[in-house]
Amino acid sequence: MVGHNEATPLLVNGSNQIRNGWLFLAVFSAVLGNFVFGFAMVYPSPVIPQLRNGQDTRLRMDVHQVSWFGSIFTLGAAVGGLSAMLLNDKIGRKLSIMMSAVPSTAGFLLMGAAQNIWMLLLGRFLTGIAGGITASSIPVYVSEISHPGVRGGLGSCPQITAVFGSLALYAFGLKLPWRWLAVVGEVPVLVMVILLSFMPNSPRYLIICGKRDEACRALKWLRGEESEYMGELMKIERGVTSQVGLQWSDLKSPFFYKPILISVFMRFLQQMTGVTPILVYLEPIFHNVSRSAVLLEPKYDAALVGAVRLFSVIIAASLMDKAGRKALLYTSGFLMFLASLAMTIYTHMTICDGRNVTAEGSPTHSLLTEAAGAVKGSIPDPITLVPLISTMVIIFGYAMGWGPITWLLMSEVLPLGARGVASGLCVVVSWVTAFALTQLFMHVVDALGLFAPFLFFCVVCVVNIIFTAVCVPETKGRTLEEIENYFRTGRSFTIIES
Repeated sequence: MVGHNEATPLLVNGSNQIRNGWLFLAVFSAVLGNFVFGFAMVYPSPVIPQLRNGQDTRLRMDVHQVSWFGSIFTLGAAVGGLSAMLLNDKIGRKLSIMMSAVPSTAGFLLMGAAQNIWMLLLGRFLTGIAGGITASSIPVYVSEISHPGVRGGLGSCPQITAVFGSLALYAFGLKLPWRWLAVVGEVPVLVMVILLSFMPNSPRYLIICGKRDEACRALKWLRGEESEYMGELMKIERGVTSQVGLQWSDLKSPFFYKPILISVFMRFLQQMTGVTPILVYLEPIFHNVSRSAVLLEPKYDAALVGAVRLFSVIIAASLMDKAGRKALLYTSGFLMFLASLAMTIYTHMTICDGRNVTAEGSPTHSLLTEAAGAVKGSIPDPITLVPLISTMVIIFGYAMGWGPITWLLMSEVLPLGARGVASGLCVVVSWVTAFALTQLFMHVVDALGLFAPFLFFCVVCVVNIIFTAVCVPETKGRTLEEIENYFRTGRSFTIIES
C-alpha cells in the first residue's frame, strides 16, 4: 500500500467543498414566516386611522376596542410560543412552521372579510398564534440546518425578515385599503408552505427521532456531496447523546438560576422599553402629535420609521461580533433614553390632550380634523419633525442593542440542559409583558396624554442601563465553557477583563 500509513483515514468524504445554494433556499423558505409575523404584528398601525375615517359604523372603535385590537396579537403570540415548545419536539421544526399557516390564513381571512369588531379581534388573535409559533420555531430550524461558517449571518435573517415584513405593511398601507392589506398578508403564507414542502427537516431533529439515514440525506442535500457531511452528522449525534435534562433540584445552583434570571429579566426589560406598542400604534401616535402643520403626513412618518428600523437592524448585525455586548447595551439604552425624553418634552409642551384617537366626536377626533386642515393650509413647522426623529432614534437604539443582544445573550449564558425550559419561560414573560403594555398604552394616552407613556419608557431605559452595569456579564470573545465556569464561581457579578 504505497503512500498510505496508519494516519491515513479509511473513509474519505469529499474535499469539504460546502455548497450553500440549497441551504440559502431552505432558510429563505422558513424566514417567510418571520416576514408574515412582522407584517401581522404592526397591522393596526395604518388600519386604525382608516377605520376611524371609514363609512362602516360597525367597525368604528372606542379606546377600549383599539387597545384590544392592538394588544390581542401578543396574547396569541404567547399561546403560539408555548404551543411551539410542544410542536417542535412532537412534529419537528419544519412542520411546526408549516402548521402556523393554518391560524395565519384564517386570521387574515377574518380580518379581510370583517363585518364586526369581534372578527377583527379574532383575526388578530389567530395571526398572533401563528406569529408566536414562527418566532419560536424558525430560529431553531435555521440554526440547526446551518453550518458554523454561515450560522452567524443566517441567524440574523429571522429578525431582519420580520423587520422587512413590518416595513412592507407600512409601505402597502400608504396606498391600499385595510381589507386589501389582509389579502396581501396571505401571499407570503402560501409561498412559505409551498417552498417548505420541498425542504428537508432539521438533521438534529431527525437524529433525536432515530432517523439517521434521513438525517444523512438531509445534510447531504444541504451541504452538497463534496462536503464532509458525515463528520458533521457524527458531531450532531454526539451532541444529542450528551444532553442531560434539567431537574428541579438543579435550580438551587447559581450555575442554573443566575443565567435564567438574567435571561428572564432581560426579556422583561426589553419589552418594557415600549417598542411593541410604539410599532403597533405608530401611525396613531403620529396622528396624536400632529396638531399643527407638519412636514409629513403620519402614514409617511410611519413608513420612514419602518425603513430606519430595517437599516438599523442590518447595521446592528454587522456590529454584533465587533463591539462588546455591554457596550452595545449601554449605547442602546442611552439612545432610547434621550429619544424618549425628547418625545416626552415635546408632547408635554405642545397643546395635545391625548384623548381617544378613534372615537368620532372625541376631542382628539376634532384635533385630527384640525390637523388635517393645518397640513393642507398652513406652513409646516420644522419642530414637528421632533416626534419623527425621536421615534427613529428609539427604534434605531433598540435595534442596536436591547433588540438583538437580548436573544444573543440568552443563547450564550443559558446552560444547554436548561435551554428548553428557560426559553419557554422567556417567551411567556416577553409576550405577556408586551400584551400588558400594548393594552394599557392607549388608555394611558387617553387619560393623561402621550407624554405619560414616553416618560415611563425614559425611566425604564435608566433601569436598563443600571441592570446592564450590575448584572449582565460581558460574553464577547469568551467560549461557552468560560461563561459556564463564570456562573459556577462565587465571584462578583461582572466578568473583569484581564
